Amino acid sequence: MIRARPISVDRPEDLTLALRRMGLPTPAREYLLEKVPHAQVLLTGVPREVSAFLHGVHERALVPGREEHPAWVSGDVRARPGTGLLSGRREQFERLIVLARSQHDVALVSLAEALVRAMDAGNAPEPWVLGDRVFHWGSRTYVMGVVNVTPDSFSDGGRYLGAEAAIAHGLALVEAGADFLDVGGESTRPGSAGVSAEEEVARVLPVIEGLRAKTSVPLSVDTTKAAVARAVLGAGAHLINDITGFRSDPDLPRVVAEANAACCLMHIQGTPSTMQQAPRYEDLVDEVLDFLEGSVALATGAGIPRERILLDPGIGFGKTFDHNLYLLRRLGELRVPGLPLLVGTSRKGFLGALTGGKPAGERLAATLGSLAAMAVMGGADVVRVHDVAEARDALVVGDAIRTAMDGGALR
Repeated sequence: MIRARPISVDRPEDLTLALRRMGLPTPAREYLLEKVPHAQVLLTGVPREVSAFLHGVHERALVPGREEHPAWVSGDVRARPGTGLLSGRREQFERLIVLARSQHDVALVSLAEALVRAMDAGNAPEPWVLGDRVFHWGSRTYVMGVVNVTPDSFSDGGRYLGAEAAIAHGLALVEAGADFLDVGGESTRPGSAGVSAEEEVARVLPVIEGLRAKTSVPLSVDTTKAAVARAVLGAGAHLINDITGFRSDPDLPRVVAEANAACCLMHIQGTPSTMQQAPRYEDLVDEVLDFLEGSVALATGAGIPRERILLDPGIGFGKTFDHNLYLLRRLGELRVPGLPLLVGTSRKGFLGALTGGKPAGERLAATLGSLAAMAVMGGADVVRVHDVAEARDALVVGDAIRTAMDGGALR
């Protein structure tokens, strides 16, 4: 699959990284940094015939009187086959898209579609309607409050295990400003073991029923099981949050589609019991995108509209400390599928590492720092948090800064 990832011209270090991803030696990278000041799109998964097409278009564009197209520099065919960098102005990309489509070749049409998605990556996804709530993506960063109905979650396991305590906690999060509630009955912390569908339903169903009777805030259920999803969707849940991106239970996408529900599809490497043992990637962003686009295909293939899909890069799920920071720095590259992004950093281990080994209960300030940074960079549409009131305050500030950066003017 051809993927086109926009490279920010405002961050020269991202262009340096893109050239390194192409497998080019240092002298070649330094030369191109001088010669390609308008680099915009990194391509991966490019078949040889498409690379040849791009080379030909580039060469013909150098002839006086010919229409200009983006410059194409392919990566090392041995070290990183199928990679390359397209550089040019927007109108040049638009000409290339028209030309590729006109060839009536499957691979070139795929190239055109990938470029369109990359060029539209900065645009806000279409609004969502869940229950009586409308979510205008891009207007602000929305907050999903966490309700763990488990004895062993990494942060607050056991505090809200009973239905009454969990319902009260959920309502308190709504009062604090939560836009969604995410109810989970199975811990997915590193090293955790699963529970049966029957046990999970017994934990979460009374909570969903109790919350549905007392609040109109959209309810999400964190589960990988079709049987659990069927029960909670029937009780009024709006969204299924699957940490495995529809890779665990093949019946789950169909259950979500039949209920006309929404879904959040997350990237994970391995399983909760194994994911932190030795996570490795050749190209982290590309592999996360590949996984998520595969999950989207599973969802749409089952009948779930793209307009009902939320994506999550899976911070802390099969990621090292450096992987987590790398993904957060480059969330913009994960916008290529054109879908809203959910990101969860709340109280996670990498924040503890950054702050000198603080335990989960002492990571609030670090969590708020990560949320404000994501809001400022426009990298997340929804954040999943334990501390809703504090998160809302941090996001109000971050969103205000982002809006001022995007639309503010000197007077």
